[in-house]
Amino acid sequence: MTFKIRALLAPLFAAPLVVGIVASSPAANAATDRINNVVLVHGGFVDGGGWEPVYKLLKAKGYNVSIVQNPTISFAGDVAATKAVLAAQDGPVVLVGHSYGGAVITEAGNDPKVSRLVYIAAFAPDKGESVKTLTSNPAPGAPVPPILPPVDGFLMLDKAKFASSFAGDLPAARAAFLANAQVPWGLEALGGENTAPAWKTKPSWYLVSKDDKMIPPPVQRIMSKRAGATVVESPGSHAIYESKPSAVASIIEKAAMASPQQQ
Repeated sequence: MTFKIRALLAPLFAAPLVVGIVASSPAANAATDRINNVVLVHGGFVDGGGWEPVYKLLKAKGYNVSIVQNPTISFAGDVAATKAVLAAQDGPVVLVGHSYGGAVITEAGNDPKVSRLVYIAAFAPDKGESVKTLTSNPAPGAPVPPILPPVDGFLMLDKAKFASSFAGDLPAARAAFLANAQVPWGLEALGGENTAPAWKTKPSWYLVSKDDKMIPPPVQRIMSKRAGATVVESPGSHAIYESKPSAVASIIEKAAMASPQQQ
């Protein structure tokens, strides 16, 4: 990959891989205790429109769902955009991030309104880490996303390879649309470092997409374990929020309905 997706994988792949699949079941009175506000944060190369299937499933169950249209120009800007949406919520929030959006919620999740974090095939950086550092040293044989050379400080995926790398389980027409509707991803967004990971102080959940070609599943497992997250795994590409919206909505609901003992 042109900008050399490398840093987490060398040290993390050198460590023993231990995957914890934790099944969480809501307490009997969870429905009355659930958190009703859900805020969804998208990742790089796409906008918030891909959350629509998940949005509809959650809305049908009475959740108040908001989608952050983070510009993905700079990390600070995306954190600010997320905090602006959080400020509009009327109570506790389940904050959800996909891919690069995981880095955003790790920082923005320190907001006092955020009670729980949900990572969907996402980056979960530690203090001082960025997406750039987490991806700068891929393991031998790991899939390499087809990122083109930067143009004026922005990155895009090769359209011809977008479907196979990002959206392999979406209908061909939808994958082609996403390839042609890409949002340029700013180098400043990739390089933004986390200052205080929210997952160290707030409970988190993590959905591993087992067929991901953008963030290798073994890396997802290691990040989720490091964060102490409740882990669920599902078949799915990097675009699992579109291809398997029920699996995504389900883990969000588990977070929203978790009893205090499960946090």
